[in-house]
Amino acid sequence: MTLIVKHLVIRRPSSNVRNKFLKCVSAVFLLALIVLIGYDYSEAVQKALPFKPGEKFIYKAKWRSIPAGEASIEILPFTTVNGIKTYHFVMKTKTNAKIDLFYRIRDREDSYVDVNMTHTLLYLKKEISEHPRNIKVTYDWQKMTATRVNFGEISKPIAIAPGTFDPVALFFVIRTKNFKTGDVLEIPITDGKTNFVVKASIIRREKIAVGSKVYDTYVVIPDMERLEKALERKDKSKLKIWFTADEKKVPVKIESQVGVGRLVFELVSATF
Repeated sequence: MTLIVKHLVIRRPSSNVRNKFLKCVSAVFLLALIVLIGYDYSEAVQKALPFKPGEKFIYKAKWRSIPAGEASIEILPFTTVNGIKTYHFVMKTKTNAKIDLFYRIRDREDSYVDVNMTHTLLYLKKEISEHPRNIKVTYDWQKMTATRVNFGEISKPIAIAPGTFDPVALFFVIRTKNFKTGDVLEIPITDGKTNFVVKASIIRREKIAVGSKVYDTYVVIPDMERLEKALERKDKSKLKIWFTADEKKVPVKIESQVGVGRLVFELVSATF
């Protein structure tokens, strides 16, 4: 036995062999972590976003100075569309009893966006008003088209650009961006009927009072003139949104100037 040990030559593995071995060990270790903790890339992206399921904002609406109703924006639990995991954003708007007498609105919009916030997969809109709608817009990302159905009537598919979103998703897409005064955000949007690029300008940073609270905000103005031309509308509406100047970028006030007057939505409740 002594003689065998004496003449045994122990060779050190070459650097290439060692590197391959270490890479193999690292890969096995990473795979074990993935299996143990259920990690996936999309979850890492979600953690970096300023919102998550369970978030809900409630707004009181005023038409000129008259209480007009209520609106809400919320994120329901994750769901899947065509096998793809998505955020489920919901916006609801309703007028109060006084406004109902001459203009009743019960509006719900559902937006389904992939969890990495790169494009919309499905958009639904149900509206009970003088001009009722029951719209479903499907997005085919292989054919690069969007198809709109309203009360069962199917419209001709329209071509869409990469990274196109629906109107409700616009509020959330803006929140994923870094705000800097003077910057202009360009976001492609479609309602299934027309597609256009919304240019949202970061106008300034200012403090505003909403109810009993004072917020440090950024004022964002989407280019509504471009939107109106795309939708072939003649009224000159203006939209202004105040987002908090923190990591969550909460829309605390929304102001819309339309033909019948000024509509203002102010945040009264927030759940995170």
